[in-house]
Amino acid sequence: MPGSERRRDLNLLPKAHLHLHFTGSMSIPTLREVAALGGAELPEALTDDIALDVPFDKRGWFRFQRLYDTARHTVTSEEAMRMIVARAAADDAREGSRRLELQVDPTGYADHVGGLQPALEIVLDAAREATRTSGVQVGVIVAASRMKHPLDARALARLAARYAGDGPGEVIGFGLSNNERNGDTSAWEGAFRIARTAGLRSVPHAGELLGPDAIRAALAALHPDRIGHGVRSVEDPRLVDALAARGVPLEVCPASNVHLGVFPDDASVPLRTLMGAGVQVALAADDPLLFLSRLTDQYAIARDVQGFSDPELATLATASIDASFASDADKRRWKAEVDAWLADPPG
Repeated sequence: MPGSERRRDLNLLPKAHLHLHFTGSMSIPTLREVAALGGAELPEALTDDIALDVPFDKRGWFRFQRLYDTARHTVTSEEAMRMIVARAAADDAREGSRRLELQVDPTGYADHVGGLQPALEIVLDAAREATRTSGVQVGVIVAASRMKHPLDARALARLAARYAGDGPGEVIGFGLSNNERNGDTSAWEGAFRIARTAGLRSVPHAGELLGPDAIRAALAALHPDRIGHGVRSVEDPRLVDALAARGVPLEVCPASNVHLGVFPDDASVPLRTLMGAGVQVALAADDPLLFLSRLTDQYAIARDVQGFSDPELATLATASIDASFASDADKRRWKAEVDAWLADPPG
């Protein structure tokens, strides 16, 4: 019978998760617990178990951002922040993740925990503890927001630089997120220079809401080690070739791309186009709270919708591990585990 063939369990496929936002990482049950801690009421749109779908325009992004901010405003204590990190790592562990690189803008929580530095230190300490309890390495990417002044990003970069490192519970990278349509990318060059001088990797969002020119601007001004999304690079094959030649991996979030209207459906997310051109693709979930789609679900899209074979899925998992900022020794170990997953007959 078609579809009845035995297949390997995608939750057992070792992988790295490189694009997950702090607030957006929550499940609905975790959000309810976090809201209860602060006595916050939740709108039905965050608890109705219906994935957010918005049109690909400014109104659609505003609706997405309003819901995200509503969820963020429920996080009003150290206990809530620690819970979010612990749950994110535990969720990833159930899905075969070996490395989680969690993205956070601590300014959104600073007022509730005594300031920017305590907010970041809480997340870093929680990441170390989550690594110990879950078995998933949790590194932290500090992300500036395009909705704030670039000088704020410089202050954030200086703070992030004080905690720079490669391991669990350290700041491993510096990012730039939120509405890609806001501001000139070059305005954040100074912040990224500060981060880069401290040894932090550059991981800005680009090429999600805007097209190839936005990616070129990020390449020129921010010198990315990885790019969040970057999927609209396919609108210019020369840019795709340049990404491949420069070895800049893309953190591709299929479900997010569809729910935000970047692509009309799962089949249209250009995984094969990018991989066929030699671009490293790392699948990721982005904001499971709003899109109700976690890490393994992205691999299921590749398999069930786009027809990826198990060897091709193993290639995707290996690419995610290679694109992570983990140590070479850890990467070798995890990639050997991917090989073992593929060598084990489906059951």
